[in-house]
Amino acid sequence: QVQLVESGGGLVQAGGSLRLSCAASGRTFSNYAMGWFRQAPGKEREFVGGIDQSGTRKLHGDSMKGRFTISRDNAKNTVYLQMNSLKPEDTAVYYCAAGLYTSSRTSDYTYWGQGTQVTVSS
Repeated sequence: QVQLVESGGGLVQAGGSLRLSCAASGRTFSNYAMGWFRQAPGKEREFVGGIDQSGTRKLHGDSMKGRFTISRDNAKNTVYLQMNSLKPEDTAVYYCAAGLYTSSRTSDYTYWGQGTQVTVSS
């Protein structure tokens, strides 16, 4: 089992920045690819970003490219999501997830955190 706990969400004005963190415990963190997803009310869960076990391969969702950056620190068992130039449409619950492959598909991730709310005001 891998336990994931997100933090860093909150209320921010449009144009602002937030950095989300996801702390992992349980099995060896560096064995897992990590992903960030988000879900707004009434919408499907959306891929935000993914990173491989070593941190060298990264994927980002199309609407986040150039604004969001995923990174990880295997020594701290933590994955991060730096979000810049936030827009009201970025408002959602943000989830981190762990799986064996760097992927944009929710089905490729086995373990999920509880999520952290991000609200962007206009």
